[in-house]
Amino acid sequence: MKNDNERKESLGEIIEQINNLLEKHKIVEGLVEKQDVPKQKLIKNLVNKQNTNTLKRLLAGLHPADIADILESLPIEQRLIVWDLVKTENDGDILVEVSDVVRQTLIADMDSTELLAAAEQLDTDELADIASDLPEDVLQELLDSLDVQNRERLESALSYPEDTVGALMDYDVITIRENVSLEVVLSYLRKLEKLPSSTDKLFVVDRDASILGVLPLKVIVVNSPKIKVQDVMSSDTVLFSPDDSAEEASDAFERYDLVTAPVVDANKKLIGRLSVDAVVDFIKEDAENEKFSMAGLKEEEDLFSSIWKSVGNRWAWLAINLVTALIASRVIGIFEGSIEKVVALAALMPIVAGIGGNSGNQTTTMIVRGLALGQVSFSNVQRLIYKELGVALLNGILWGGVLGVFAYILYDNIYLGYVMTGAMILNLLLSALMGVMIPLILTKLGRDPAVGSSILITAMTDSGGFFIFLGLATLVLL
Repeated sequence: MKNDNERKESLGEIIEQINNLLEKHKIVEGLVEKQDVPKQKLIKNLVNKQNTNTLKRLLAGLHPADIADILESLPIEQRLIVWDLVKTENDGDILVEVSDVVRQTLIADMDSTELLAAAEQLDTDELADIASDLPEDVLQELLDSLDVQNRERLESALSYPEDTVGALMDYDVITIRENVSLEVVLSYLRKLEKLPSSTDKLFVVDRDASILGVLPLKVIVVNSPKIKVQDVMSSDTVLFSPDDSAEEASDAFERYDLVTAPVVDANKKLIGRLSVDAVVDFIKEDAENEKFSMAGLKEEEDLFSSIWKSVGNRWAWLAINLVTALIASRVIGIFEGSIEKVVALAALMPIVAGIGGNSGNQTTTMIVRGLALGQVSFSNVQRLIYKELGVALLNGILWGGVLGVFAYILYDNIYLGYVMTGAMILNLLLSALMGVMIPLILTKLGRDPAVGSSILITAMTDSGGFFIFLGLATLVLL
């Protein structure tokens, strides 16, 4: 099996070949159209058929996840050409694997019949993943086509917020009774066509489907077939409610090394399971969303989306950046006279602001991570502030001293060195305080602390750093 780097290199080669092939096809087709030759239509059809066959050979045998990566790496026009070649075979699986924004472009290229055919290939939990992107009439027709049990399951999955266990769980579970022998369990498993993916345990339930415990598969293998399930099952198991936070569930999977876990209702009745596959997908998506949020993007963006759509996704935090930049410029404007008299201030002040911003972002990152892991609360804020202020003070003394010496050597002005040292210490203390408080304030307001924290902390340290540095310079040097 290829490792991840080899897989990426292989996909990169395929994507490059596809791009070259489609570009060559476009050039040849354009030349044929320009030439007034007999049987022009026949020549175009032959060129199309040859290129189509080559594309199919490149894509043949690829996993749906690999095809999804290829589709995400192609411009929209070329993406739809490749999609037409692959969607008849495993379009449902590919729709589940691609990102939300790319899925929307693919679904827009499909008619109702194709969408229904693709949906029929999927399990209930997979249908729930793509349901929000389906047209309403198609979704309703899909619900009508399902049997009563699967319709209820899909409606139930759609009723849960996307960041809960209920939205991640699947219904493909294997249940057994506690009073049967392991031999009976083995016989029952042999009759099944296949086990659900990531199956590492069976769920032990009573006649009312209430969970009693779990039976790991490894226990079945190493024990005598005559032993009863109740003698070797584990009653102390991790249970989840469908309303539990998906983030907390992912923490539990990491803490207890879980592969699967039962999901139960308020009466401990088994309603589904949560698997490591779903948890890993959630963690990956959550991490990607956090990256976009930290950069001030409202949502994930298709790399090849239209200019207007990209502008719409990016403008909000750029507008905030503009406002904060204007504030910083006005702070500088207050001290124009000082800068005119001591020109060195213009060269040195970006250093103070830049290091303060970096230090503040380090603190913010630690606090946001602590909030996500439940390690930070308002009960330990004071201790965190003292700790970060202590770190900032020591860093300020060390690096402020270095910069002070640098300023003295460069400009032969000992007082300018004192200003650099003092400004660095004060700005790092400000950045530490803001680095702790901004994420906490956003959390208190019910906002995601990761969204825009870096932009806000940079704005505070820029304006504050300029004010501190230029203010000290005005007091000491003039």
